[in-house]
Amino acid sequence: MSHPKHFLDIADFDASTLNGIIAQARAMKDARKGCPKGLREKDEPLKGRMLALIFERPSTRTRVSFEVGMRQLGGETLVLSSNDMQLGRGETIADTARVLSRYVDAIMIRAARHSNLTDLAASATVPVINGLTPLTHPCQVMADVMTLEEHVAPLKNLTVSWVGDGNNVAASWIQAVGRMGGKLKIGAPKELSPAADVMAWAKAQGADVSVTTSPEEAVEGADCVITDAWVSMHDTDGETRHNLLKPYQVNGALMKRAKPDAKFMHCLPAHRGEEVTDEVMDSKNSLIFDEAENRLHVQKSILLHCLGA
Repeated sequence: MSHPKHFLDIADFDASTLNGIIAQARAMKDARKGCPKGLREKDEPLKGRMLALIFERPSTRTRVSFEVGMRQLGGETLVLSSNDMQLGRGETIADTARVLSRYVDAIMIRAARHSNLTDLAASATVPVINGLTPLTHPCQVMADVMTLEEHVAPLKNLTVSWVGDGNNVAASWIQAVGRMGGKLKIGAPKELSPAADVMAWAKAQGADVSVTTSPEEAVEGADCVITDAWVSMHDTDGETRHNLLKPYQVNGALMKRAKPDAKFMHCLPAHRGEEVTDEVMDSKNSLIFDEAENRLHVQKSILLHCLGA
């Protein structure tokens, strides 16, 4: 029996596959322009298919974009939290994976631990998609790359700046540059720099990724500046993080150090006045709502890739 086509991390794929997923997402997005939002794809390629959505962490964009995307493709969704399953009462992830594989055609998980994702994928006989873990967030960064390429140029020709916590989204950005090219400059306090193993992977790939503690140096010459919330759901050191990250706020003065028409992105939800100011969030160069929309389109393409439709 062939192995299921999981979508766990950007590092698992070559540039051709990743660019193909984005190209298909762009084509589907273009084809739907002017159509009612609830309209299904004409050929309903996933008709009769069922996607299980497991949420160990709360979600807005991930849940809505996967539910709407699956339904637009003709399929159905089943939403589960840890409280809905025996997983929350001691059943192993391996057994949960084997059972769900008998009922559904694919599983998306927003996991409290990265090992929950990998353990699920190891035992599932259907595709598993990473909807977020504390270590990576590949669907978000695929949407980010799609958005940036729509508005500026192919990633391989761009300089991207990440400012703030070297978190899960930053890790997936490192993987994206390692696979698809481009230059990534990370400005983060030493205590919140990207994980050593992620940086070691980037070095092994020959990726153009650099880290500095200076936010000004990080954004110099950037085509796009990206940030994220200072405190994530799994973080317990909120006060310490705020103190470390105050100098890394993305504001008008910092944006002026990037290229004159530099774009701004944030995966949302944003804490306005903390990691980013209203001036930047609401500027003409802000792409935050375009990237939120593109979660829908790129995840539809990922579903088609995983399910071979």
